[in-house]
Amino acid sequence: MPSRSEIRPWLVDARFAASAALLPPRVAWFQVRARRLARKTGDVFSLTSVTRPRDLHTLLSVARGRRRVVELGTATGWTAISLALADTDRTVLTCDIAAREEPRRYLGLIGPGVRARIELAIRSGSDGPADDAPVDLLYIDSSHEREETIAEVLAWGPALRTGAVIVFDDYTHPDYPGVREAVAQLGLTGEQRGTLFVHHIPAEVN
Repeated sequence: MPSRSEIRPWLVDARFAASAALLPPRVAWFQVRARRLARKTGDVFSLTSVTRPRDLHTLLSVARGRRRVVELGTATGWTAISLALADTDRTVLTCDIAAREEPRRYLGLIGPGVRARIELAIRSGSDGPADDAPVDLLYIDSSHEREETIAEVLAWGPALRTGAVIVFDDYTHPDYPGVREAVAQLGLTGEQRGTLFVHHIPAEVN
């Protein structure tokens, strides 16, 4: 009979798969396969750091209809891939200061058409955009430090369309008070949705 320690990973994966059922089918299928690959390769970083299905469901709901998405904090690449899978007309630029092997590993699970809509950039989010392309959604999941988060918002602000959205990850996480502090210091209004904070850029009034 399997021991409790042997059963536990199976139970955790089963719960993850059940939660992933909330997601669009293509995203759910990727998430389940990515988790299997992470387990197979001993990728503990991905298993412990990815955006959980419930928060990913919220993010994808906020992103609906938004074609140009920028993510600050690539980490494993699962979220950027999920954002691209959820909308066939969407492009995703994802930035990180660290060149990790995980994103390219998981990009191998998707087709070339989806991969072509995802740009991996090794640079700080506070560097801001490298072109004039307007942004519909800015997702910040990077350092979680107050000053860095403020710098990222200010750097990308000019690129945000009217009616765009900024989503902050880990807004309620007790280990990352800098996210909440940055939102407060910037005076951003919005709503907490799960562990995320969602701020809408006001649309122009004619």
